[in-house]
Amino acid sequence: MTDPKYMDRAEAALAAIERACDEINDTTDADVDNQRVGGMITISFPNGSQLIVNLQPPLQEIWLAARSGGYHYRYNEGAWVDTKTGEEFFSNLSREASAQGGQPLQFRAA
Repeated sequence: MTDPKYMDRAEAALAAIERACDEINDTTDADVDNQRVGGMITISFPNGSQLIVNLQPPLQEIWLAARSGGYHYRYNEGAWVDTKTGEEFFSNLSREASAQGGQPLQFRAA
């Protein structure tokens, strides 16, 4: 994939995360805070835990840091896929956010 195509797809993923955080705050009592600086979003929860999503342009990856560990995703056949497990990014982000937020939280690509 070309670098500009990677950036378009990666930026779309970050924008989807920001929209999902707004929707979560509008529809639940989760009270998540998201802060974006360049290619990185920090999602903070009331219990003090955080999820960090950041872009890795040289590798054309998106990385997720969670309490359970770190994950690397590459774009493959229409989705961001974990380089080790094959799990889809937004599915994993939803699972990690739900675990750290203490209630079901949903993130999706669009």
